[in-house]
Amino acid sequence: MKKFSLTIVIVCIFSSLLFAASGDIIKKIQAPGPCVTGLAFDGNNFWGVDRKTDMIYKFDPSDGSVKTSFKSPGYFATGMTWDGNHLWISDMDFTNTSTESYVGKIYKICPKSGNTLHVINPPGSDPQGLTWSENSLWVSDNSTDMIYQISPDDGTTIHSFPSPAGDPRGLAWDGNYLWVADRSTDELYRVHPSKGIVVMILPSSGPYPWGLCWMNNTLINGDYETDTISSITVFDDVKIKKSNARLEEIEFSSDIINFGPGTVTQLDIFIAEPENRPNQKILDITYPVKPDKFVTDKWGQKSAHFIKQNMKPGDQFRPHIKVKAEINEVMHYIFPEKVGSLQEIPEHIRDTYLADDLKYCITMPYIQRAAEIAVAGAENPYWIARNIFDYLRQILHYERIGGWDIAPTVIRRGSGSCSEYAFAYIALCRASGLPARYAGAVVIRGEDACFDYVYHRWVEVYLPGYGWIPVDPSRGDKERPADQAKSFGYLNNVFLITTQGGGDSEYLGWNYNSHNQWKAEGPVQLRVENIAEWSPVKK
Repeated sequence: MKKFSLTIVIVCIFSSLLFAASGDIIKKIQAPGPCVTGLAFDGNNFWGVDRKTDMIYKFDPSDGSVKTSFKSPGYFATGMTWDGNHLWISDMDFTNTSTESYVGKIYKICPKSGNTLHVINPPGSDPQGLTWSENSLWVSDNSTDMIYQISPDDGTTIHSFPSPAGDPRGLAWDGNYLWVADRSTDELYRVHPSKGIVVMILPSSGPYPWGLCWMNNTLINGDYETDTISSITVFDDVKIKKSNARLEEIEFSSDIINFGPGTVTQLDIFIAEPENRPNQKILDITYPVKPDKFVTDKWGQKSAHFIKQNMKPGDQFRPHIKVKAEINEVMHYIFPEKVGSLQEIPEHIRDTYLADDLKYCITMPYIQRAAEIAVAGAENPYWIARNIFDYLRQILHYERIGGWDIAPTVIRRGSGSCSEYAFAYIALCRASGLPARYAGAVVIRGEDACFDYVYHRWVEVYLPGYGWIPVDPSRGDKERPADQAKSFGYLNNVFLITTQGGGDSEYLGWNYNSHNQWKAEGPVQLRVENIAEWSPVKK
């Protein structure tokens, strides 16, 4: 019976590891002290430094049992790292906590004796996290809200960039990228060490993330509030995470009245039909007014086609669609180093989504030059897409002025609506050899029960090995790197995507959600109201 029980335990542990996705906690142990702030891993053991006890602990990664301990060199330790031979401790070095008088220190410590071997001053007065990479120290500073790469000899700054969010704490190095824990957002950010760009966001293991270190392809996160140390899966084949599902009923209507004085001889209304996608599961679709037929355009977008003939002055026509759907928040976990080359993109995708169109003008010399500047020599499809994203973020600002101008006009003008951002982004991607298309949606506007007549459009790019990834260039125009990253590979649970297109459609034109065409005898004035009504479904 004991052998059988042990087998069950082993199988359960193995299964939990086998099916763990990026961001999942696979193990949790108790911290060695009440206020552990810094963590390190020396290849065999964990090390932790505690702000309250002013102690350094060496402890077992398997169960948290303390093997040895000695006094910390300072009295307000905030971070720790291991350089292969020695420990490094960051400390706020308070003179008087009541006046917040501190200058910050970083100590090099002998792991056997606990003796201080070297002291340097960091660039900022409030060092919070430490990690070691390629003969350099990295330190996060809370007073300047910056991440610094510094010399371990004298603290000289080698490189720096803004922290991802507003309250940086622990740092870790995974061999290619930095990880930054942020207290204000309770998130863990994977950051490019030279660009400062956030390429991945994982939830923290607790409500007050502080200490970070890297152990055998696993991110270790110490939580200050729960006094626990968690092992978090990072590298995994699960590429999409869904969360925060909401059940909604959406009614989209196209309401048209002929004010005359002439007669509309034929009115054609096309309403895009949504389909299952990573962010949404379509549970039911009904048409209170029966469509005359269904059509599918060259991009594969299905639409209901309604036909109304001989609309006299005062006549009204209101076809609509009712959709019941589960709407999810979606995060795409993308490892830039695992993205395939442009040559690995399927030929049919390249042929379809690298083509030019009226709004793009990708063969125009102006767009060719802009694409070259934006891409900045990148060859990896991820960095082609990300560099273009950052380029437009820097040169454009959001502005709705009516109409949809072509990509060259938008870029020259320096402003655009969400659709114009999308056209400019698609143009630069296609000019760079990266397939791109757009998605259009109706949007929840604040309350669960609401209406929307503004809508939203963004872009999807094709990354080999990952497929179609959402990129929202207009919403990415944010100051913080973490906020910028949430418009690349991420969708909130407020969108019902109705339309997928690569350009001009024979039924929807350049519109999304719906489109109408009409013929008339004599002058007519049409009142057109396209609106989406959202209603939450009680479970």
